[in-house]
Parts: sequence; C-alpha cells; structure tokens
Amino acid sequence: MVVTSEAQMDQFMDRIDNGEKIEADDWMPDDYREALIRLISMHGISEIMGALPEKEWVPKAPTLYRKLAIMAKVQDEMGHGQLLLRVAEDLMEPLGKGRDDIMQDLFSGRLKFHNVFHMEAPTWGDAGVIAWLVDGAAIISQTMMLGTSYGPYGRALKRICAEEVFHAQHGESIIMALAEGTKEQRALLQNSINNWWLSLLMFFGPKSKADTGHTNQDKNMRYKLRTKTNEQLRQEFLTKYVPRVWALGLTIPDETLTFDEATAEWTYQQPDWQEFKQIVTGNGPKSKERLALRVRSYEMNSWVRDALGSSVKTNLVR
Repeated sequence: MVVTSEAQMDQFMDRIDNGEKIEADDWMPDDYREALIRLISMHGISEIMGALPEKEWVPKAPTLYRKLAIMAKVQDEMGHGQLLLRVAEDLMEPLGKGRDDIMQDLFSGRLKFHNVFHMEAPTWGDAGVIAWLVDGAAIISQTMMLGTSYGPYGRALKRICAEEVFHAQHGESIIMALAEGTKEQRALLQNSINNWWLSLLMFFGPKSKADTGHTNQDKNMRYKLRTKTNEQLRQEFLTKYVPRVWALGLTIPDETLTFDEATAEWTYQQPDWQEFKQIVTGNGPKSKERLALRVRSYEMNSWVRDALGSSVKTNLVR
C-alpha cells in the first residue's frame, strides 16, 4: 500500500472539490481507488447479471418483433457490462489484478450485484416491468453519476444512459400493450407490479447505515463518485413512476403510499432490509441458478481467453 502524505491528499481533494476529473493514470489515494473498483465492478456485473432474467424471454416473447427487441436489449446490457469491467480493469492493473479477479469475487460471493437480478421473471408482465421500472430506476441512478469525479466512468455512463433510455421505451411499449389489452393481460401486469414493488424500492439501497449495518454511501459522496443519497434517488423514482402507474388505472401494493405536499416527499412502506441483505448475499429466489449459469459460461469460454492471451504474447514477441 502506498503511503499517502497529507499534502497529496489535500491536493487530491482540492481537485475533487473544484470539479476536476480524475483519470486512470493520475495519482489517487488507495481509498479512492478501492471505492471506484467496488462501485464500478458491482455496476458492471449487475449489467451482465441483469441480462439473464430477460435472456429467458428471448425464445418466449409473444411476437417476432418482441423477440428481436428483447434480444437487442440483452446484447446492449452485456455490452454495458463489458465496457464497465474494462474501466474497472484499468484501476486494478496497478494492483496486479484483472478481469479474472472480478469474476472470482462474483463466484465466491464477495462481489454483489443488484437485488432485482436475483428475482424470478416467470411472466411477460415481468419482462415489461424489468424494462420499464427496473431500467427506469437504473437511469435515475446512472444519470446522477454522470458528473462523477472519475472521468472514465463518467464517459462510459454517458453512452450507457443513452442506450438505457431506449430500453425503458421498449419496456413502456410492453406495459402499454398489456395495460390496453384484455382483462387477463391487465391482471397479469398488475400481478407483476405487485410482485416487483418492494424489490424496486430496495434497488436504491438502504436509507441509512442502521438499516443493514453497512453502507459506502458517505464515502462515495465525499469523493463525488455520486451526488445524491439512496433516499433522494428513491424519492425521484416514486415521483416519476407512481403517477404513471396510477394513470394506467393500476394500483401499487402499499396502502401507506402518500405524497406530503409540505415536505415534497413520499411516505411509503419500508422494505425489509434484512431480507435485502439476504438477497444480495446470494440467497434470492434465482441467485444460485443465475450464478451457476455465469460460472458455466465463464468456464466454457476459457479457451477463448487462452487463445487471445496466446495471440497477444505472439504479437509482442514479433
């Protein structure tokens, strides 16, 4: 570990406070580098794991048009994950680590991914909710980080956010078709919203450290890796999407959900944060199955990595 002088740290924080962008080859404190690796690795892996629930719907989507649309979305999500993991690799290289370390952390449970991607998606309504509301929640989070102090992450997010907007529109198209469809289709959609609601609230993470016993929120805000708290993001999500759900004549499974004009905030039923902790530590409904799929894929494609590694070494010798 590099010993950080007080003068170096002060100069670094001055750059952060002045809105300067930190680049991969700039000096940075170990704490900042570790926070970035944790945040970007988790984001990248969540993009990859997030493609798996929708991947299940590629052969089952109701029309050829829907199959092509969801296939393109899955491809985009995997691309987002690869882009982000490349950003993380640049940060890990000085530590003598790389992509394989990220994957092994995922397989061992040390690296977490978003709670929503541990959940089941057995109906077409679930596919719509994922693309509309889960991606909508992701857009709110990612847009907030466009101004991150780490330049490479911000530039990657700019591309990702642009594509996520199309994903949300794809989801909204599915939702509108179901909402305007038969009685059975509306019931299917309502059931999906009921099943996903608490997971959507959990998406942004706990309000405070007391909820789960740990959070990196304060550190990430101090380093300006993010600019809003978990609760601020959750309030934005509620403000944007609750009226839209109600406008479709659908309900939200929370009788306490109200908007306080005085505070300009929503009151809502708190999720069970201990359940959230259980889910993200690999004990969700589909956690083991999706991790096993990821492990099989990684092992089956080891020959590609070996071949690429051999090709690079050969070119260097030449």
